[in-house]
Amino acid sequence: MKLTRKLVLAKAKASDLESVKKLNCWGCNLTDISIFTQMPNIEVLTLSVNSISTLSPLAGLLSLTELYLRRNQIPSLSELSHLRPLPRLRVLWLAENPCCGTDSRRYRLTVLRCLPRLQKLDNQVVTEDEVALALVEGEEVRTPPGSIPIQLSNNGHPDAETENDPLNYNMEETNKIREKLGMKPLSRDKFSSPCSPSTREKPTMRRTHTVDAVLLLLRDLDEEELRIVHTATLNRLQTYTLGSGEPQLLTAHTETH
Repeated sequence: MKLTRKLVLAKAKASDLESVKKLNCWGCNLTDISIFTQMPNIEVLTLSVNSISTLSPLAGLLSLTELYLRRNQIPSLSELSHLRPLPRLRVLWLAENPCCGTDSRRYRLTVLRCLPRLQKLDNQVVTEDEVALALVEGEEVRTPPGSIPIQLSNNGHPDAETENDPLNYNMEETNKIREKLGMKPLSRDKFSSPCSPSTREKPTMRRTHTVDAVLLLLRDLDEEELRIVHTATLNRLQTYTLGSGEPQLLTAHTETH
């Protein structure tokens, strides 16, 4: 069943789609929710107990804070990539969908790695330590095939010069991290423009670009987000300090936090 304008206005008791802030469509046998591309101001959305299989129509709901999707037909956690651009999303209920699988720990860590700003997932409060662990152990959620077109040069192949451009590496690394944090990607003019090398960069140079990307990202984070990054960094460092027999170094940092 397709969710129509008439049905939305009737349920929300509203005169136009733009004024709808809350909508409850629990158990309406919905399969098509493309109407949400016309509802940019919605804040709380209940779509539980339906037959929804894609979240792509929700990618533009920048005011959305709560989303309830329990018992639908979401096939893969890759659909969560459509929720990454939503800066205010704090509550998500996704349980009892095919994408949840049988490993509840893996599922939860993967969701939180993709959407680290969530404060509640499946009616359970999300802790700062849990988000930090998810950023280290959660699986990366990839965008569903076909969602982002590949830009080709005139001969139909990826442009070699662009592929080797260190500026593109810097942009790519930064925007990957911003995407994981639910932030909008930065445009090319935000980066300095070094000369393109004639050959592919060495791994050490790529690591330098990754560090630059992380440092650039830190400028846009608020206090809460910086604390999450700090905790994730300490957890990551633990894998090195424990391996080198120096766990006390991590303990000292943790205690001064």
